[in-house]
Amino acid sequence: MEKRAVMASFDGGAITSDAGALLLRETDLLLRLSERVAQCFTDGRDQTRVDHAIQTLVAQRIHGIALGYEDLNDHDDLRHDPVLALHSTTLEMRARKVAPLAG
Repeated sequence: MEKRAVMASFDGGAITSDAGALLLRETDLLLRLSERVAQCFTDGRDQTRVDHAIQTLVAQRIHGIALGYEDLNDHDDLRHDPVLALHSTTLEMRARKVAPLAG
């Protein structure tokens, strides 16, 4: 009988409890809600120093509220959530230390 090694990891890996955010994202894209709300803002930031587009910030806030994260202090942890990161307009940030979403 051949012996096989069994390995287990209990660190959870990249998981989310907000899978409903995928439906929310697709609905938002269909309705162009975040895009249209973002157009109401004038971005006066120095664009060479910007990591997160206005549309990403607006989508993050709207979707956060819809998912029950009305407090902004939640976003510091949520910015690393793999599903919520799909709300970002760009998944590849200029600096490696920058998360896909704002914190």
